Amino acid sequence: MKVYQTNEIKNIALLGSAGSGKTTLAEAMVYEAGIIKRRGTVEGKNTMSDYFPVEQEYGYSVFSTVFHVEWNNKKLNIIDCPGSDDFVGGAITALNVTDQAVLLINGQYGPEVGTMNAFRNTEKLKKPVIFLVNQLDRDNCDFDQILAQLREVYGNNCVPVQYPIATGPGFNSVIDVLLMKKYSWKPEGGAPIIEEIPADQLDKAKEMKAALVEAAAAGDDTLMEKFFESEDLTEDEMREGIRKGLVTRSIYPVFCVCAGKDMGVRRLMEFLGNVVPFVSEMPVIKNAAGKEVPADASAPTSLYFFKTGVEPHIGEVQYFKVMSGVVKSGDDLTNADRGSKERIGTLYACAGANRIQVDQLVAGDIGCTVKLKDVKTGNTLNGKDVENKFDFIKYPNSKFSRAIKAVNEAETEKMMAALQRMRQEDPTWVVEQSKELRQIIVHGQGEFHLRTLKWRMENNEKIQIEYQEPKIPYRETITKMARADYRHKKQSGGAGQFGEVHLIVEPYTEGMPDPTSFTINGQEFKMNIKSKEEKDLDWGGKLVFINSVVGGAIDMRFMPAILKGVMERMEQGPLTGSYARDVRVIVYDGKMHPVDSNELSFMLAARNAFSAAFKEAGPKVLEPIYDLEVLVPADYMGDVMSDLQGRRAIIMGMDSESGYQKLTAKIPLKELASYSIALSSLTGGRASFSTSFSSYELVPNDIQQQLIKEHEAELKEED
Repeated sequence: MKVYQTNEIKNIALLGSAGSGKTTLAEAMVYEAGIIKRRGTVEGKNTMSDYFPVEQEYGYSVFSTVFHVEWNNKKLNIIDCPGSDDFVGGAITALNVTDQAVLLINGQYGPEVGTMNAFRNTEKLKKPVIFLVNQLDRDNCDFDQILAQLREVYGNNCVPVQYPIATGPGFNSVIDVLLMKKYSWKPEGGAPIIEEIPADQLDKAKEMKAALVEAAAAGDDTLMEKFFESEDLTEDEMREGIRKGLVTRSIYPVFCVCAGKDMGVRRLMEFLGNVVPFVSEMPVIKNAAGKEVPADASAPTSLYFFKTGVEPHIGEVQYFKVMSGVVKSGDDLTNADRGSKERIGTLYACAGANRIQVDQLVAGDIGCTVKLKDVKTGNTLNGKDVENKFDFIKYPNSKFSRAIKAVNEAETEKMMAALQRMRQEDPTWVVEQSKELRQIIVHGQGEFHLRTLKWRMENNEKIQIEYQEPKIPYRETITKMARADYRHKKQSGGAGQFGEVHLIVEPYTEGMPDPTSFTINGQEFKMNIKSKEEKDLDWGGKLVFINSVVGGAIDMRFMPAILKGVMERMEQGPLTGSYARDVRVIVYDGKMHPVDSNELSFMLAARNAFSAAFKEAGPKVLEPIYDLEVLVPADYMGDVMSDLQGRRAIIMGMDSESGYQKLTAKIPLKELASYSIALSSLTGGRASFSTSFSSYELVPNDIQQQLIKEHEAELKEED
């Protein structure tokens, strides 16, 4: 295989909703390029993509697949991305390391919620987009309607380069208005028959070409001047105009294919090879320090590792993009993230489950290697005289969480090691060992996402696991001031234990003035502050601890022990055992014994005094509230709103976006536990949602009483 230079390399992501035909298109592309001799099918479980057992089990893409084709002396690196929103991590990763998105549309259904989600990701990353209407041979396929829907959502920048003469089971021909030719195929697809446009299609073709010429000219001032003069452009000028328009996202070309029959795929690849931007024509990527790193083969070497695959009999396969310089087998590089040294072994050009050995890869290219010692997904390897580090991939917040446990507790450590390996393959799996909840929590993008994890754990790792609904990280606080004291006294031969603590607790708010006095049951307690500590709590909120002891009632050396006792009770709140927050504690008096007082005595006295005062201070349980954004077809809006109201959600607003309704709400985390399943069921999988933490708010009183009873029952069981 020849060494391709930066100006001969194009990196492309295949995106689209589940069922839009990306894997089938990828199969047709490698077949057309001569990499395989026979096309596989998803049903036959023999495609170049979707080669992992879990993908063949479910019939869906779970991982992105990296492959390449050589086409007209150019190298096209292509990443076939999962369509399900549960596996969005693969698509986001691919978009970050490629320069062109091909967004497939299912000819039966037109733009779907997955289309919109994928487009939003291209928008955030400013990536060029080509719309590809696939499955034109399906019943109920209406290309004109799909084009109208695309234009309604994404504007008149959606410009057809092709249109089908007829759709449905008889589909076999398109009019290409860039080349002004008719392309038709025999039933087996493959090489097209290229003819002049029939007379009955000529007027429509000319009208569409005029629109394409105008759109191509809009991206370049020189071309626009020529267009105003002659109202026409040459093919080369149109290609140049479309390329510039793609880079600026001022044009979204629309193509037609039937990937399952290999019709239109070869023409698409010609366009990808001839027109879409090269790596060198895209905006320059910046490293973590904000410095631009051009894709320059003459610069020092930097590799960014964006994906890890774990394959039987091989182990970890590490996929990387050459950000700058040239990498060769045997190169010694330094891991910028881990400080370790790495020697690059064999280099490969990617071809799905297969790999093609190469001697070197240059800036802008994508490849893979195996048997690296200490490289993880997201790491950067550098050559001499360069210290690049890249962290440009940002993944969405989790949407679905479950507590996970090994059925055989002896396999817990083995399970954790497997989870960490899986997270290397898919960074949107987040594993949390919660000290607070005493659970191992797995966070993912949806119920199907976690179901595949369970399948892999049980079938690949041979570890039986079970899921449980995770506990909710409630918080406790107080709503009024209260006072308490406690004497810890113990005498059982030898040295005794004695410590007495008097304290006041009150709600803390940011910026409140220091206390000067308190009146409790008609008695005034004056405060003479000796010291104050403000502790930002790891779980949110604050504890303010004030020493106001006068007359030496408690020696200063016991204050750290008193604070420790208070903190211990803050970590296990008196009501439900949840963390407490936003409390001010004022220690104002106490007693000690010249012989029997020690740190332990004052720690226990403080713990019990704080607990007693807390229970008298109008204690309340707080629950985590999340911001929720739902994108839903208008037909389902009523059902979705009714469901949310039943989940104690507060609707904050409604709007329309990209042909869908956007609903925003605030909702308790407890009510989100199975929301992805419910939303999918309500809308037939046509809606999506995202969440982010908002705040802690008081739970309703009936729920608080229920939580307290449950905690008391748990304590009795432990006793």
